[in-house]
Amino acid sequence: MRRRQRGSHLGLMLLASQLFQMGLDNIPPVTLAVLGLNVYLFLFPAAPLMQACVSVQQAYWQGGWRRLLLSPLHHVDDWHLYFNMASFLWKGTNLERRLGGPWFLYLLCVFSLLTGGVYLLLEAALTELTQDQSYSMACAVGFSGVLFALKVLSNHYHPGAVTHVMGLPVSNRYVSWVELVLIHMMSPGTSLIGHLAGILVGLLYTLGPLKAVMKKCAGFVTSSGYDSRPSAYYNSSGSTGYRQNNPPDYAPPHTASYSSGLTEEEQLEAAIRNSLNDGGQSSQRGAPPPYGLHLSGEAGVEEIRLRRLRRFDSDSRR
Repeated sequence: MRRRQRGSHLGLMLLASQLFQMGLDNIPPVTLAVLGLNVYLFLFPAAPLMQACVSVQQAYWQGGWRRLLLSPLHHVDDWHLYFNMASFLWKGTNLERRLGGPWFLYLLCVFSLLTGGVYLLLEAALTELTQDQSYSMACAVGFSGVLFALKVLSNHYHPGAVTHVMGLPVSNRYVSWVELVLIHMMSPGTSLIGHLAGILVGLLYTLGPLKAVMKKCAGFVTSSGYDSRPSAYYNSSGSTGYRQNNPPDYAPPHTASYSSGLTEEEQLEAAIRNSLNDGGQSSQRGAPPPYGLHLSGEAGVEEIRLRRLRRFDSDSRR
């Protein structure tokens, strides 16, 4: 485990820039609060990294179960924090708007704990199968396992869509597995088992019994499957309204703000249509760029604008 770097904090500055570019008013409250908590615990950690990371040795053998709570909320350095929180900013915003704040917060709590638990089970199984104690001592820290679980959930809502990974189209049914392998190949220091645990937790929710168990345990769930009280929502102009909550697996057919799972071309087309419909007002008020473009670190606001203009110009000539 590397020591935390306390240098220029460039990752933190980039994250702050991204937040203000998107507009704090456009970020739902649970997503913003969880992101803020991660930043706070990076600056003022609840425990040193070696006392916050989770492993079979530390959690099971030595009884350090509090690490299941600490490990998702601590990061090795500011770049580790930046990439995780930049990804969470978009996944969290889209999912919270779809599911509602209370259910999304509940989901994050369950995913955080279960990802750590599944990670311990996988590492313990590998220790038994290989008789290699290094698996039990592997200590993981960071929010990326939870992000993989959220990605599985996001892709579940668009099973027939295609995501471009390094320029190649990949079905949403398999994109999480492709990214699991690619991330481990490109960055060997990442926790393959931690990311795999996140995927398995996401599948437990989308295909397994986890969702039903959560609904049964949740005090605010009614017989219709979700809280019937109105909750706040945030539109692209930053204003706040209220709506009746829908069951967590249902989204109104006209929910245009949820773009996860769309191809880049489809996202750009939707952005152009929205710009034509509202006269460009949403883009002036800090509406977020299409989902996923920010992760590569290559597509800034100006580049996205130029892509839209080129796309619109090429379509108009046909």
